[in-house]
Amino acid sequence: MTEFWLISAPGEKNCQQTWDKMNTATAQTNLSTNHKFNIPELKVGTLDILVGLSDELAKLDSFVESVVRKVAQYMADVLEDSRDKVQENLLANGVDLVTYVTRFHWDMAKYPIKQSLKNISEILSKQVSQIDNDLKARASAYNSLKGNLQSLERKNVGSLLTRSLADIVKKEDFVLDSEYLITLLVVVPKTSYPDWHKTYETLSEMVVPRSTKLLVEDQDSGLFSVTLFRKAIDDFKHKARENKFMVRDFQYNEEEMKADKEEMTRLSTDKKKQFGPLVRWLKVNFSEAFIAWVHIKALRVFTESVLRYGLPVNFQAMLLQPNRKNMKKLREVLQDLYKHLDSSSTVIDASMDIPGLNLSQQEYYPYVYYKIDCSLLEFK
Repeated sequence: MTEFWLISAPGEKNCQQTWDKMNTATAQTNLSTNHKFNIPELKVGTLDILVGLSDELAKLDSFVESVVRKVAQYMADVLEDSRDKVQENLLANGVDLVTYVTRFHWDMAKYPIKQSLKNISEILSKQVSQIDNDLKARASAYNSLKGNLQSLERKNVGSLLTRSLADIVKKEDFVLDSEYLITLLVVVPKTSYPDWHKTYETLSEMVVPRSTKLLVEDQDSGLFSVTLFRKAIDDFKHKARENKFMVRDFQYNEEEMKADKEEMTRLSTDKKKQFGPLVRWLKVNFSEAFIAWVHIKALRVFTESVLRYGLPVNFQAMLLQPNRKNMKKLREVLQDLYKHLDSSSTVIDASMDIPGLNLSQQEYYPYVYYKIDCSLLEFK
């Protein structure tokens, strides 16, 4: 179970008592595994700022979560055949996500707590916006390269009717450098081989007798060469089409074929060159984005706890990892434990439409509650 409930409740005589009470009510009956969630003493500022910040942090939370998902998803796309390796690359500070969340410590160097809450949220916002912009640029460059390579690779597979013929014909299959004669390549269904041999010399005038040769076959068809006079090309193509023989539009050009091969080698080499640095970048920036996301959750808990429970700052933040079978029961226990905190003391579900109350898709409980779901980053 990689879903966590990050909650807070006001300190009773002291915060340890709040923790003990919640822990006793939930852990002993195996409803959840609990961890203290350490939030440092942040600068509170004015009530007006806190109210405004509360809304801004909700939007920032959604944005950063979306970036975390995007980086993880793109990592899975880039690793293509080794998606099982995705999970081992999705780390935060070098440890798996569950370990990072359960052992969370505020990063004082990145997000100095002497700064105001507003400044810290702006640092987080700028940092993740930069990751988002960089991801778009890097993904665009890599996808373009990958797309061009796939497009060239696709030309070399498929049926004889559509695939590139450059790698399956040889110079000696053609009459080259002749002013009057030309070799055409014709795709003939296997069932029509007898018809082809019977009729190809008479499909138009000026076909060189006994000039046809089977060059290669696929499941359904064969590729035949045939030599004729240039002036008869249009008439031959027309008659061939009437007989369901498909003349491929192909001219033997060594330089062009060499250029195509070189382009494919270049793209393949470029893709390999970019792959390593790109995976490293994704790994580092996934970690950065995820760490930022958990810091935003901490900021939200702090802000909401001060707004709900008042000053001086006195609350205990707690991280619960619910037992999947007992989630409903856990909600009930928490409801009983904290219903005194709110006079209305009823749970409002985000799906209930209450005019004038914008819950921004967040359930409302008498205690502060935010969900951290690591499973949105798991790939099958």
